[in-house]
Parts: sequence; structure tokens; C-alpha cells
Amino acid sequence: MARLVMKFGGTSVANLERIRNVARHVKREVEAGNQVAVVVSAMAGKTNELVALCREASTLHDAREYDAIVSSGEQVSAGLLAIVLQAMGVDARSWLGWQIAMHTDASHGAARITDIDGDKLIERLEMGQVAVVAGFQGLSPDNRISTLGRGGSDTSAVAVAAAIKADRCDIYTDVDGVYTTDPRIVPRARRLDRISFEEMLEMASLGAKVLQVRSVEMAMVHGVRTFVRSSFDDPDAPQIGVDNLPPGTLICDEDEIVEQQVVTGIAFSKDEAQISIRNVPDKPGVAASVFGPLSDSNINVDMIVQNISPDGSTTDITFTVPLADYDRAMKVLEDQRADLQFGLLEGATDVVKVSVIGMGMRSHAGVASQCFRSLAEKGINIRAITTSEIKISVLIDSAYTELAVRTLHSLYGLDG
Repeated sequence: MARLVMKFGGTSVANLERIRNVARHVKREVEAGNQVAVVVSAMAGKTNELVALCREASTLHDAREYDAIVSSGEQVSAGLLAIVLQAMGVDARSWLGWQIAMHTDASHGAARITDIDGDKLIERLEMGQVAVVAGFQGLSPDNRISTLGRGGSDTSAVAVAAAIKADRCDIYTDVDGVYTTDPRIVPRARRLDRISFEEMLEMASLGAKVLQVRSVEMAMVHGVRTFVRSSFDDPDAPQIGVDNLPPGTLICDEDEIVEQQVVTGIAFSKDEAQISIRNVPDKPGVAASVFGPLSDSNINVDMIVQNISPDGSTTDITFTVPLADYDRAMKVLEDQRADLQFGLLEGATDVVKVSVIGMGMRSHAGVASQCFRSLAEKGINIRAITTSEIKISVLIDSAYTELAVRTLHSLYGLDG
């Protein structure tokens, strides 16, 4: 017998037919003798509909009331799934975030979980009851409903798994696992049987859309073994794959991965914009003067390249920001023109960040040089570079995205 958390996203609970399919997955685990908690998202499109209603009511709406409204989608999903499970003869009860209670900070609309008490859920699970938990929501310090931001149900599921000391957290989604890269770009991309927390964190933060970054962070901190699998698989199909796990990808500690490849995957992000500030006086504090105002405006800066002029009098600073923040970042810097005394402000939105990720890079030399050489041979110019122990990211023109991803995927032997 195992204790499992099963999480189902919006496409998995999009209508009653799919909710019944979800219920069959849950019933299968219950009949196998497992204790099961289920976390659900709102039905597909429902959150967008509720957000639109809030904005139509008032563009300057109260964030606390916004949370009360948009969290209702998960409440509907949890209640419907509990009803369907009961009709199938499975003892089930729905739970909202405040009933558990899943405590968060006061950042309504993008709250972070601070504490969760799993005792009530454990008590019900040990009685043989399935707990159906509304994801995405919690309880703020002022005793109001709070929401965790888009993709927050993944984080809810991992938090519940940590609180009840689950053996595994299964994230059911519309893909059947984590791939070496996007199969739509590289048809020969392979599904990974296992991937480390650190690699998955890099993949998620660098463009892979399978899991929300905060959920991977929480899984890594609490050591929650997380399994990505498809909700559209037949619930009655054999549940045996690699190491007696069902088909999908296990996200786990590095120690569980016996054969570690040098490179695990290639990620890419089109949500990038490049900004260059030319001919800035080169003096102490210039970087702080550039990036301080951006930080004050809550604009994250990623890749940074600085070039000093031959005579050392001026410098050029190039960096990237999220595409959604590009216009705001340009305005912030333009407003600082008098203080920064730069000669020219340039920007580009037709760029993409391509990243090579792998734990094996820690102990293998030459991975970066291979990357740069192969891109050069394809005529792809690199605008900026950042590296860490387990990743190399390059900024290139967006027109070369597919060529770059396919080239690097083949280069590191990832083609299936």
C-alpha cells in the first residue's frame, strides 16, 4: 500500500466525461489498496472566464475579491469529482484550501504557501476516504481566500504530498512525460524515464511548460518524488513501465538516477527581449544605476553582457528581460537617461533563449565549446551567453530557433 497524491489539470477535468475518466484513474489506485488524495484545477477555460469578469467589473478591483472569484473554478471541479467518485462507489469528500488549512502569505493573486497541516487529510485517508482538494487556493493571514498564481495547482499538489508524507505525487497532464525537448520541434525527442529535481527546475524555468517552476522548487526542498504522466491514458491499461512505474517521467533525487547522461535536454524560451545600453560612462556603480531602477520596478533581468571601450571611458551593457516587461523596462531606462548619461538605448524582441541542460556537465569538459562550434557551423550568431554548473544558455535570433534546437539535440546524442 502506498500514499499517493494525484493532480489533474484543467484539460483533464474540462467536462463531465473527462471528470469521469479522472475518477476511473482514482478508483484504480483505491482498488490497488492505496491511500489517495486528489488535487484538481478548474475546468479548462474557466479561470480565464472568471478573470475576464473581474476585469470587466473594474480594472482596479480588490485583489482579495479577485481571489474569492477566481478560486471558485477549483471548488466546482473538486465537488464534481467527489460526486462522480461517490457514484462509482468510492468514498470521497471535497476539501477547499481554507479547510485543510493551506496557509499562505498575503500576496493575493500570487501567494506563496507558508504552512500546511496534513493531519486532517491523513485522518481521512487512513479511514479509506479519498480527499479531493481544490488546487490553486489557500488561506491568507487575514483569513481570506488567497490564490497561488497561474499553474498554482501543481504547487498545491506538491505541498499536499509533503504535508501527508506521500510516497509519490503524480501530476496528470495532457502530455505523457518530460521529453528531451519539445517533440513538435524535434519529432525524434525521447521521453525521459527519470530526471533530477535540479534538471527539471532548469527545464521548467528555461521554457519547458510541463510543470510550474515553484512546484519543482517545493518538490526539491521537501524531497517529494514527482511523477509526470498522461491523464488521457486508458485507466484500465497495464500500469507497468520502467522499474515497475507506470509510463511517464519520474522527477527525483539525483541519487536515484543510475545512468547519468552528460546532457539531459534542450529547452528554449521565446518569451525573451534584449536591451542594450550603449556608451555608458564607465565608472564604479554604473551597473547598480542601470539595474537598480529595473529591480525597483519588479523587472527580472537575466543574461548580462558588458563590454568596455578600448580607452576604458565607456561601456556597453546588454541584457535580457521577460518579453512581457520589455516596454516597461525601456520606459524605466529612458526615464533614467539623464542620470545614466548613455548614448543610445536599443532593444529587440525577435530573440530566443536556447539552453543545454544536464547534471553530467559538472564532470565533463568541452560541452560549451561543442555547443558554440556547432551553432557557428550552422551560421547561427550568439548574442549573449550565460552558464551554470548544469546549463548553458545562448541568446540567438528567433528565426533560428528550430535549427538551433535540432542541431543541439543531435549533437548531444538525444535523438531517439
